[in-house]
Amino acid sequence: MTSILGQILWLYMYGVLLAIVSISIYGVVVRPHILKKIIALTILADTANTFMIFIGYRLGATVPPILTTLNPSPSDIATFVSSAVDPVPQCLVITAIVINMAVTALLIFLSIQAYRLYRTLHVKELSRLRG
Repeated sequence: MTSILGQILWLYMYGVLLAIVSISIYGVVVRPHILKKIIALTILADTANTFMIFIGYRLGATVPPILTTLNPSPSDIATFVSSAVDPVPQCLVITAIVINMAVTALLIFLSIQAYRLYRTLHVKELSRLRG
């Protein structure tokens, strides 16, 4: 019973992430205001990071990826592999968060400059101002 409930909850979490990704892609593609596009892009990146954390998570794994003996036996390695958490997705998420922050800061700076020069952040009005 608990296993079925756990699987249903995991499917629910993946479904919620898929819905958030769909809404944020809609916001990036359809919304004409630059700040709304930046917010939707940030939500999309955060959802991708959450998805990567879900992929790297193991249910019941609480051991950090450190072997405590210098010469582990095959049974120690098997126990370690079955109970350790994979650190690679966590490292990728930390890197992606820093990159997302830098990209968001750049986009906000560009939108501030566009508003300062043209007094609008509407994409269609900015596209008419070529030259």
